[in-house]
Parts: sequence; C-alpha cells; structure tokens
Amino acid sequence: MRKNVFGRQFKRDANERKALFKNLLTSLVMEERIKTSTAKAKAIKAAADKLITKAKKALPAGRQGGRDAYRALEAEVNHHAVIKLIDDIAPRFAGRAGGYTRIIKIGNRVADNAPESVMEWTEKKVVKAIVTKKETSSSASSENRRATADKEEKKETPKKKVVAKKKEKKETKKK
Repeated sequence: MRKNVFGRQFKRDANERKALFKNLLTSLVMEERIKTSTAKAKAIKAAADKLITKAKKALPAGRQGGRDAYRALEAEVNHHAVIKLIDDIAPRFAGRAGGYTRIIKIGNRVADNAPESVMEWTEKKVVKAIVTKKETSSSASSENRRATADKEEKKETPKKKVVAKKKEKKETKKK
C-alpha cells in the first residue's frame, strides 16, 4: 500500500528515474517541444517550471553572478541546455509569474495504446523574418508578369482541350 508516497515510479529505481527526468528536461530545453507519454509529461511539468524560475533568478546577474542558480540548473540538465535556458528561454518569461509549460494530449500510441502528449513552452520563440527586395525596374517586372501569365495560359490550354474532347465523346455515346 502506497500511503503518502509522492511521485510516479515508472517501474524504475531512483537513479533510473532521475536519469529519465534529466533526459526529458534536457530534450524539452533543447528542442522546446517533446512528444512523450502523458504520465511522464505530468511528472516533469513541475520540474520544468522550477527550471525556468531558477533560470530567471540567474538572469539579471548573468551566468557569472548567478553561480548558485547555474549549478542548480546544471544538476538537472546538461551544460548546453543551461546556457540555452538562461540566454534564450528565461527572457521570454520575464513578465510571467508561472505556467511556463503546456501539455497537449494527442491520442494513444499505436504500439501499446499508452496515452501520448506533446509538452512545450507556453511562450514561443520570436522569429524575425528578413524580407529582401529585388532591385528591378517597374517595366521589367511588368514584362515578367506578362511572361508568366502567358506561360500559365499555355499550360492550361491543352488541359482544357482534352476535357472538351472527353465531354464530346460522352455526348456522342449518349446519343
């Protein structure tokens, strides 16, 4: 009987469980989205939220000043994940007090019918799109448009003829 026992065991001993959670958290930080079983996602949700809180504490002073927070983070995820967590992910959540992760249920796994989920950060990475302008004169661009329009017409014309011939054959068969 399990009375007042916290957490899920996943049929693993303590060291295997810690390694599993560390790998899942590292993957979440590096990939920013992981697909796993719902039970595992729920098990690491609190740890992922605590990672962000620790990274936010290390954020103002940087990596050198926040050594204690840096060491605490490195105990839970690998070195490259800590750097990404402090530099990229934690600044996104500067104005948020909690709720850093979301779990989206996606159905059951085919192999063993286990419920699966996608776990991701609530704040997405902002991607800035760089728009390049082609330097062409207005007359050249209008000529290009006309040429592409002519090509499209040429492509559509044979298809229309074939369709028209098929319709004629059907009409003659009906008569």
